[in-house]
Amino acid sequence: MNSLTENKTGKILQRMLEKDTFSNWLGLKVIEFREGYCKLKYVIRDEMLNGHGGVHGGIIFSAADSAFAFACNSQNIISVALDVHITFVRYAKSGDQLTVEARELHLGNKISVYDISTKNEAGELIAAFKGTAYRTGKEFLT
Repeated sequence: MNSLTENKTGKILQRMLEKDTFSNWLGLKVIEFREGYCKLKYVIRDEMLNGHGGVHGGIIFSAADSAFAFACNSQNIISVALDVHITFVRYAKSGDQLTVEARELHLGNKISVYDISTKNEAGELIAAFKGTAYRTGKEFLT
């Protein structure tokens, strides 16, 4: 057992990853995870490209949405997306390794807000994603 699975927060991540087949298909690798925070990496594959040869925006959005989901559920309260916005600022191509970092900006009783950035290997911003989550009040792990 590694350090991510030795505590409740790690068990939350482990359970989420077991059930999240889409994030697994994307090849997302969680690098760091704690309450209100998630950092992950993935590599752009050829099947993720659009008709112009760049990464499809849906891939960037989905990876950011996964980091958002991991971060907003990290306190063991089932949370779901209420509102999200993304701005694409730079091109990414096959073979690029992208890092996605989700940071909690606000944690309220029913609403939480997150800033999620996607960057390339040079540290250049690829996309900026902002997510607002609704906190159901129900525990994820019982």
